[in-house]
Amino acid sequence: MNRIPSVNLQNFLSGDESRKQKFINEIGKAYQEIGFVALKGHFLDDQLVDNLYKEVKNFFSLPVETKRSYEIEGIGGQRGYVSFGKESAKGKKEGDLKEFWHFGQYVEDDPERAKEYPDNVEVKEVPEFNKIGKETYQMLEKTAKYVLRALALFLDLEETYFDNYIHNGNSILRPIHYPPILEEPENAVRAAAHGDINLITLLMGAQGRGLQVQNHEGEWIDAIAEPDELMINVGDMLSRHTNNKLKSTIHRVVNPPRELWGTSRYSIPFFMHPISEMKLDVLDSCIDEDHPKQFTDITAGEFLNERLVELGLKK
Repeated sequence: MNRIPSVNLQNFLSGDESRKQKFINEIGKAYQEIGFVALKGHFLDDQLVDNLYKEVKNFFSLPVETKRSYEIEGIGGQRGYVSFGKESAKGKKEGDLKEFWHFGQYVEDDPERAKEYPDNVEVKEVPEFNKIGKETYQMLEKTAKYVLRALALFLDLEETYFDNYIHNGNSILRPIHYPPILEEPENAVRAAAHGDINLITLLMGAQGRGLQVQNHEGEWIDAIAEPDELMINVGDMLSRHTNNKLKSTIHRVVNPPRELWGTSRYSIPFFMHPISEMKLDVLDSCIDEDHPKQFTDITAGEFLNERLVELGLKK
């Protein structure tokens, strides 16, 4: 496959069983073959997207010392600011050419669960950044819920199989700024080749060249969304849970051509995580003679912790 398939969530939500099944078939096939889809019909409206980019640019334009005052030690970068070059891909020593921010879960109905997560960090200098970030987080979480419902049906599970696992899950919204490149990078790119940790990732900001996906032939293909589309891919947790039936695909963000080095790039992924105690044990329905069990049993919390250490965000 040499292009990313496009699907429309409104087919799944239409109430028409044939349109709903069409969406289930299309997204299931895409995730088996390439691990990525471009999704129309999500819950983000144009005004919210415009407001978010405006506030994200406002935040990243703050002085470095101001931004660093929001970098919280001891929490593995799970909330607030993470400075330039701090994160690297698994197995790579060079830091990625990016800085980013993390909004986390807004737990409002479970005091015990709320204690499990660090508090979200409020930026005094850009108050709308916090408000718009929360609204975007909740709309992307809602979109992800219905994508996972479609995948549950594709896997012959109850439609709401994932609902209780993702309610108050450890999901993250990450506005990323790739600053202008000022000199020839030595072995570093904006985001080195990697797979995502989580269940699924919903990506805003894939409208220009930069994001590339590795297909099963090992070829790198451009993943470019239309203005009204989110790019959504399978993460390692879901791949593991389905015995690699749904593929977590290696992807990267390459440096732009030299004539565009002086420009910033912004990208905003939403990493859909379950609650930490969700068992990622391989589903029985994904094991047969031709597909023996490939992964050991582990919980989502244990798997996340392992990966944060590998990424250099946690010691």
